[in-house]
Amino acid sequence: MPRPLRVAIVGAGPAGIYAADALLKSDVAAEPGVSIDLFERMPAPFGLIRYGVAPDHPRIKGIVKALHQVLDKPQVRLFGNVDYGTDLHLDDLRAFYDAVIFSTGAMADRELKIPGVELDGSYGAADFASWYDGHPDVPRTWPLEAEKVAVLGVGNVALDISRILAKTADELLPTEIPPNVYEGLKANKAVEIHVFGRRGPAQAKFSPMELRELDHSPNIEVIVNPEDIDYDEGSIAERRGNKQVDMVAKTLENWAIRDVGDRPHKLFLHFFESPTEILGEDGKVVGLRTERTELDGTGNVKGTGQFTDWDVDAVYRAVGYLSDKLPKLPWDIDSGTVPDEGGRVLQENGEHFPSTYVTGWIRRGPVGLIGHTKGDANETVANLLDDFANERLQTPASPAPEAVEEFLAEREIRFTTWEGWYQLDAAEKALGEPQGRERVKIVEREDMLKASGA
Repeated sequence: MPRPLRVAIVGAGPAGIYAADALLKSDVAAEPGVSIDLFERMPAPFGLIRYGVAPDHPRIKGIVKALHQVLDKPQVRLFGNVDYGTDLHLDDLRAFYDAVIFSTGAMADRELKIPGVELDGSYGAADFASWYDGHPDVPRTWPLEAEKVAVLGVGNVALDISRILAKTADELLPTEIPPNVYEGLKANKAVEIHVFGRRGPAQAKFSPMELRELDHSPNIEVIVNPEDIDYDEGSIAERRGNKQVDMVAKTLENWAIRDVGDRPHKLFLHFFESPTEILGEDGKVVGLRTERTELDGTGNVKGTGQFTDWDVDAVYRAVGYLSDKLPKLPWDIDSGTVPDEGGRVLQENGEHFPSTYVTGWIRRGPVGLIGHTKGDANETVANLLDDFANERLQTPASPAPEAVEEFLAEREIRFTTWEGWYQLDAAEKALGEPQGRERVKIVEREDMLKASGA
């Protein structure tokens, strides 16, 4: 009887788990069967949902329930706290598996090339999100001395950063934030947040629901300048062709015409302001310089030569995520992705890298919402299965499932399992129960490993 198709997936975030789901739903799952191992460098699964989504977004974190159903399947195993490139390498994986799918996502901040980014008080949004989400590999404290803060970018990450900075610590206490984050936010001095986008309302990348949620806090007054509500032919066409764009524009229009209220924390949404320099003094941020832009008829903008200096004490750059380069794989330095064709990794000569695939943000860059990675995974898996059907996959030397566990044991690598996640999950819920909270996130890696029974 033929053995099951053995597939390794590196990265146990949504993209990787969606790929596992696509394999489980394929015809191959019935005959000859599939055996899937997910490798994750964090002790816990779920990737950006656990360490990138703001803690006051339980609706988005609800996706975890669907991902749970995939990881509960007997054909799937989780190996957490295992770092690709350190604990195991591509040649190791090829010895155990017919195919390898990389779904390592993007957790670093994309570079913003303007003067002053190196100043004290200039921060990457991804770094800040890692702190308030309790990532085990970042510092436990965050400097929150600035009373006036600039956030660069008009996507959902910028909204998350702005909302966390503008809310009070007590507003966020019912969420899963760990004690160190609560104490840090209690000391936060920010009372004025300025969000800057270089284009107009029709070009903002906010989700309508996330934008409206800004206005739900009793402590945040959202303010939009009526002069920033402007559209050209390209913008109007974009509104007509995209319901979400139109909903965002309408929300911003309504905020622009209302009277300013008396909520204590002011959050300004600025459009047509392109950041040109972060201003510094004695190595610290003292302001932000922007150039006023105007629409050019196509929905794009051009500079006007009119500059404004904004009095801010800190700048958060929410201009996009960037993936880490993966050892032994081709790399496109400009896009920060692995070159591919339909999910098949491409070598420099244009030929497919045998038995090696990518999906999610490491494949197409950090664009789209979490759910968009599902279609990505389906395409990648379809091509993997086509290669399997046409005998284009390499044959592993040691395909037995126990060979992987023996390999990790020989190298004394402490790994967590799916059963271990249930233990960690229970431990975090137990910490939250006395406070009436759903959970309190465990932060330290060693504590996570112990709670997981590693």
